[in-house]
Amino acid sequence: MKDKTLLFINGDAPKSLPSPANYELIACTDGAFHYLKRMGFPLDKLAFISGDFDSHSGSDEDMYEEKFILTLDQEKTDFHKALEIIQDKGFSEVDVFGGSGGEQDHFLGNLTVAFAFKDLMNIKFYDEFSEYYFISNHFTLKGAKNRMISLYPFPSVNNITTKGLNWPLTNESLSITSRIGTRNFAVEDEVSIEYESGDVLFFAGNKEIEYPTIY
Repeated sequence: MKDKTLLFINGDAPKSLPSPANYELIACTDGAFHYLKRMGFPLDKLAFISGDFDSHSGSDEDMYEEKFILTLDQEKTDFHKALEIIQDKGFSEVDVFGGSGGEQDHFLGNLTVAFAFKDLMNIKFYDEFSEYYFISNHFTLKGAKNRMISLYPFPSVNNITTKGLNWPLTNESLSITSRIGTRNFAVEDEVSIEYESGDVLFFAGNKEIEYPTIY
């Protein structure tokens, strides 16, 4: 298995950019190319730029034309098609920036694409507020204390038990139609989550927050 991939897609531009040195493969969709160029990202580090290039300006982008991969299939999103390329190259660990913000139907579409790939790739999204990703039914996060933790059923999760959270769950069920598990927070350094069936989208806040302990 190869090392991690860094993928930029066309949501809100990140407030800060991760170091390219931490990744073996770096790529972006054609829409994300514009904010990377504006933010001074080293574009020579990009392995490929994929999309239909309907926003291609034809100016200084031409020097990167050899990195273009044209993906015209309108039945799939640019994010979906970029993940297929990454998978074909043998990578399965993907950090995604630019997945949230902008038009909210795009954000929901990105989550749906990640759900479709969850058994094939380990995909983690990062934005200015949190990191978020689908978790297995035996999951542990260290360094969690005082971080906001949200559990979002997708669309349901059964017999879920948590440890290390201020409001723990014990063999309970969550569903988007009845009860979700957002805006909790970690009171221990380690948070563990187990569940029997279903799927859950896990959010961990980027910053420590101060909440009073509720007894």
